[in-house]
Amino acid sequence: MHIVISDDYQDAVRSLACFGKLAGHKVTIHNDTVTGIDALATRFADAEAVVLIRERTRFGAELLERLPRLKLISQTGRAGPQIDTAACTRRGVLICETNGSPHAPAELTWGLVLAASRHIALEDRRMRAGLWQTTLGVSLRGRVLGIYGYGKIGKIVAGYGKAFGMRVMAWGREGTLERARNDGIETAASKQQLFAESDVLSLHLRLAPETRNIVTASDFAQMKSSAILINISRAELIASGALEQALKQGRPGFAGIDVFEGEPLLGGKHPLLAMDNVVCTPHLGYVVKENYEMYFGSAFDNILAFAAGKPVNVFNPEALSRS
Repeated sequence: MHIVISDDYQDAVRSLACFGKLAGHKVTIHNDTVTGIDALATRFADAEAVVLIRERTRFGAELLERLPRLKLISQTGRAGPQIDTAACTRRGVLICETNGSPHAPAELTWGLVLAASRHIALEDRRMRAGLWQTTLGVSLRGRVLGIYGYGKIGKIVAGYGKAFGMRVMAWGREGTLERARNDGIETAASKQQLFAESDVLSLHLRLAPETRNIVTASDFAQMKSSAILINISRAELIASGALEQALKQGRPGFAGIDVFEGEPLLGGKHPLLAMDNVVCTPHLGYVVKENYEMYFGSAFDNILAFAAGKPVNVFNPEALSRS
C-alpha cells in the first residue's frame, strides 16, 4: 500500500522502532502542515492509507471527494471532529483509532503547574539577562487543585496534587462526579464553586460540540487573582479571546497553556506569548518517545490488519459494506 504520513514536525516517525512494521509498503512522510483543499488534495493524491497525527490535518467531505484511491485513515488517538466520519462512511473509507498513555499529558500538566507557581520560565529568561530573584512564587501545599473533567488524565493529576499536599476538588458531568466520588475525591457543588475556590484549575475535558467554549469570561471573573489556569486539553474549550482578556484583568493571575487555536502556532505572534504571567508550550502533552511508539505502533498495526483483510479498531464499521 502507499501510506502517507503528514505533519511529522520533528521528523520523528522514521526514528521509531515501530516504523519497521511498514517494511514492504511505500511510505511518504511530510514534516510540515499544508492548508487549503488544493494543497491537501495534492499531498494525499496517491495515498491508499493515511496516518493522521492527532488533529494536525482535517479530513472533510470536499477533500475526501478528491481522493479516490484512499481506503483507510489510521488515526493516532481517537477519531473526532477533524474527520468527517459520515463522508468517510459514504465513500467506504475506513477510520481506525489508537490509544495512547495518559501519563505523559498528566506529567506535562504538573510541569506547567510548577512552572507557573514558581515562575520558572520567567526567572530563567531574566537570569540570562543578568537579573536575580525578581518574583515571589507560591507553595502548592494546602492549596486547592480544581480538576474540570475527571477522566484518565484528571485522575493522575489528582494523585499528583495529593502528593503535593493539595486539597483536590473535581467538577464536570455526572460521569466525572461519580468517578471522583468513587475515588474519594471531593466534588464541587457547582461549576461556580470550582472556579471560585481553585488555586490551580486544570482543564481535562474532551473537545466535543457540548464542550466547545464551555469556559467563558464570566467563569474567569470568579477566579482568584492569585489562581493558575492550566490547559493541556484543547484551546477551543475556552471561548475565543476570553483567557487573554481575563489574564489582563488579573483573574486568573497566571496560566500554563499547551494548546492553541490554529496549530502549529508559528511566528511567535500569539498574544499569550507576550505575557510574563503565562507559560506556553507547543502542544507537548503527548509528545514523548514512549507515547509515540504506542500511538504509531498501533496505527501501523491497523494498516497491516487492513491489508490482511482483517481490519481492527474500526471507528465506522458501516464503511465496511461500502469499501
